[in-house]
Amino acid sequence: MNVKKLIFEGEGVRLDFKKTITSCEKIARTMVSFANNKGGRLLIGVADDGTIKGVKSEDEERYMITKAAHFYAKPALEPTFEEVYVDDKLVLIVDTQESQLKPHFALADDGKWWAYVRVKDKSVLASKIVVDVLKRSSTNEGVLIEYSLNEKALLEYLDKTQRITVKECCELLKINRKRAQRLLVDLILSGIIKINTTEKEEYYSSVNG
Repeated sequence: MNVKKLIFEGEGVRLDFKKTITSCEKIARTMVSFANNKGGRLLIGVADDGTIKGVKSEDEERYMITKAAHFYAKPALEPTFEEVYVDDKLVLIVDTQESQLKPHFALADDGKWWAYVRVKDKSVLASKIVVDVLKRSSTNEGVLIEYSLNEKALLEYLDKTQRITVKECCELLKINRKRAQRLLVDLILSGIIKINTTEKEEYYSSVNG
């Protein structure tokens, strides 16, 4: 594996650098976001700026990662490890596959379990809509869309404006948040609209838009 090439490409949706593992909570969050997405790879012993620092205690890092995967992630994760020497420094590569058991949750400092997804090079808290989409997409439940006035109104609005938030959806259709979320989840699972998540906001747009 060409670690230098990976480092050159930089952190992203499927790649994260960690100089060292300092917290099971933080590393569980990253692995959970990989499992809920398309999988991903951690390079341990590499600083955020891509400098290869090397791993001091490989056993300790493995122990922390395994503990995070088994006790701080729910359902538990099974990462795989690979050791690579780069410029005489040991880099530990940890792969987390895309999961068939989505959504996965990570244990936070407050004792609660939260779902995370990967947005660019960050692990971001998943909204209720994203969690519902993950849940239902992993059960392969078919979605039967009945085009009611609400669906039609929403899609016509998206044709004009290109985007909508949950709050705007509630106002447009004069429905409560729960109904708006259910409607959006159905349309996402049907492949009619898509979620756009940034670090600051989440909005929905037409797949063809």
